Amino acid sequence: MRSAALLSLLPLALAAPATRAPLYTREEAIEGKYIVKVKNGASASINSAIASIASNADHVYKNLGGFSASLTSEEVETLRNNPDIEYIEQDQKATMFATQTGAPWGLARLSNKEPGSSTYTYDDAAGEGTCVYVLDTGIDTELSEFGGRASWAGDFIGTGKDDQGHGTHCAGTVGSNTYGVAKKAKLFAIKVLDFEGNGEYAQVIAGLDMIADHAATQDCPKGVVASMSLGGPKSQAVNDAAANVVSAGIFLAVAAGNGNRITRLPEDVALVSPASEPSACTVGASDSQDRVASFSNFGALLDVYAPGVGIRSLQPGGSTLDANGTSMATPHVAGLVAYYLSLGATEAAGACRYIVDQGLKGVINGVPSGTANVLVQNGQA
Repeated sequence: MRSAALLSLLPLALAAPATRAPLYTREEAIEGKYIVKVKNGASASINSAIASIASNADHVYKNLGGFSASLTSEEVETLRNNPDIEYIEQDQKATMFATQTGAPWGLARLSNKEPGSSTYTYDDAAGEGTCVYVLDTGIDTELSEFGGRASWAGDFIGTGKDDQGHGTHCAGTVGSNTYGVAKKAKLFAIKVLDFEGNGEYAQVIAGLDMIADHAATQDCPKGVVASMSLGGPKSQAVNDAAANVVSAGIFLAVAAGNGNRITRLPEDVALVSPASEPSACTVGASDSQDRVASFSNFGALLDVYAPGVGIRSLQPGGSTLDANGTSMATPHVAGLVAYYLSLGATEAAGACRYIVDQGLKGVINGVPSGTANVLVQNGQA
């Protein structure tokens, strides 16, 4: 039975348009699963398009405009002939960008001009009045380290808990009492990755699509931030969903990625989503000696570097873990922007440029040609 939200049905065009909607095929596609993007201004046609397929939509994207579903090849062709469809893309897998090992030096590096300090200096505003959405494996919201500031916003996997630990680790770096950059920010979990740290792009897009509406119901007077320590092969749909979040006035920090899935060698962020979305703030990883992390992706679309090697943070249940990855660098930036927003130093729309301007220039060793050499700072050095 179709839900009430899908009852307002419009007829599909009977004749094929002059130009059919493009079909984006992917090397690592999930067989039979697709993301369908409806043209801007034609959101009512979402219901009509869904009515033309045999199965229900897995996710309906109210803000992006579109849906995901299992489709036959015949249904794909029918939808491509619908003049209200912008494009169809094969669904893919997203994964977390982390490994294990390290030491808790990352916070200190944000407030010192030279490496090696063990002191983190910060303004006591510390993210107060901001809301940070962590799209990941979930958050153990019951941990005392979060001081009652962490809660669930959405779960597109269905387990209702962080059964992997990656999301709790990232949230800890954003805003836990001991390991967090923004120690007074509100934290919201959106679970889009499973117990293995994997998820479908359709789920990732659903998570992105809900942020603006959820944030509108919360008390976030200083601003809203989203943090994505995940990604995969380039996807137009994921990039469009990310851009939609940014256009809603939300700062979005995304991981540059930890190298090609097959070769394991660093690659250009232009090949990765959502890291390749220009309006997002893309974060590479550096180590405690101000060297580029051996795994960190690179390229003209990378905006800043942040600590991402040997980063200590929380695990479900209250233990800690030292981890490596652009996954670990990204929440430093999300927390830092929440920190700056709480001070009134910038607004979300210009925050990526602001942290670039405030960052240390040329201090990271081993930055590839054509990649920005900027290490983030909190202005307390």
